[in-house]
Amino acid sequence: MNRLTLKYELDLDFVLIAITSQLKDYMLCFKLNRQLNINLYKIDELVIESNSNEIFFSRYQYQIPESETDVYLLANKGDQGYLIPEMKRVDYFILIRNYISEEEVEQMIDDINKLPEILAAIEVDPRKLKSKENLIF
Repeated sequence: MNRLTLKYELDLDFVLIAITSQLKDYMLCFKLNRQLNINLYKIDELVIESNSNEIFFSRYQYQIPESETDVYLLANKGDQGYLIPEMKRVDYFILIRNYISEEEVEQMIDDINKLPEILAAIEVDPRKLKSKENLIF
């Protein structure tokens, strides 16, 4: 008897930028809005189930008007754990869904790193993360 094995692969068609900063989420959002000329606004918290507990992470969103590109600011530290536990030194992530060019991503990272309150902002390959399923919402 032949067996058929199905493989499930997550759809990771987004750009992920890791940010290290001591700013509170609302203040970082304010500074990013001014620096990047965008309008991130707070939306419902992201809820992750972990060991029958719910962990809540603050989340902000902006949709680029000319396209269907969504930009999210996600806190890595929740009330009871981390969104991406293998990156505990990262405070926030910017997740960009749908199309954005490499030049735009590089320019965005450069602009973010110009803020004095930002210690580092770098692009991360989501396929290399162990907890990548936490970024699918």
